[in-house]
Amino acid sequence: MARKYRLYQIDSFTKEKLSGNPAGVITNADGLSSGEMQRIARELNNSETAFIFKSDNSKSDVHIRFFTPTHEVPICGHATIAAHYARAVENSLNTVKVYHKTGAGILPVDVINEDNDYKIIMTQGSISFETVIEGVALENIFTAFNISENDLLEDCPVQIVSTGHSKVMIGIKNSELLNQLNPNMDLLTKVSGLINCNGFYVFTMNAPDSNILIHGRMFAPAIGINEDPVTGNANGPLGAYLIHHRLVKHDNTLFSFKAVQGEAIKRAGIIDVQVKICNQEPEEVRIAGNAVIVFKSELLLD
Repeated sequence: MARKYRLYQIDSFTKEKLSGNPAGVITNADGLSSGEMQRIARELNNSETAFIFKSDNSKSDVHIRFFTPTHEVPICGHATIAAHYARAVENSLNTVKVYHKTGAGILPVDVINEDNDYKIIMTQGSISFETVIEGVALENIFTAFNISENDLLEDCPVQIVSTGHSKVMIGIKNSELLNQLNPNMDLLTKVSGLINCNGFYVFTMNAPDSNILIHGRMFAPAIGINEDPVTGNANGPLGAYLIHHRLVKHDNTLFSFKAVQGEAIKRAGIIDVQVKICNQEPEEVRIAGNAVIVFKSELLLD
């Protein structure tokens, strides 16, 4: 007898279909093997697909696993938004805090029921400031993006930062250059192996009083994502990075900003980022976004 799975395609960080970042979601994934999930993710060919399982412990409400077309990853921002949006719609949830078990630990997600729709707020994992990229690896990054040290934003080291899934932060001065980037994906894949980090987030900063502070693009060819439209696990770590390197002014309690990503590939979406601050350092990162169901279907497997 065929096994039946509820399958959604959801665009995150947008309320307009066919924009933002698409994610596959299976809301009743129990019974799927790792190999089957990987093949489903490859078939859907979104940057990530989320698989929701019943909880296997008393501390979480659900267990979610995330797959790119080629690899399982510990957590994913836009697919988290998509997964909890699908679950909220399917179960007609009221405003509620949900705890989900992920590869980055058990983390809270706030489901906000407003205006007959849902907004999802994701608390990200522990903040980690890792390697500042130098030497051969940095030169290879410059070559891959066809940029130079002169293109970098002042006081913005090229650094690996993580809130559960690490990214290389690359701040550049020029938004026109950002939109023209056409990186060498083979070289970026090679660099990923050298630095043990698969994602490269290139961003620019607007004036502090601008409604949109950040414009960015994220590339992760080593895990099958040449360019991700809108990346929660890039903009979240970026928020921590901005505080850590004293790049923005704040009240030492909370710093909030909006980021736009996906413009260059015509899939723009907006992320709200909130950084909780203690003693001038980032303590916790949350990202928030809307979502919209593009289609719902049924997957039948033997």
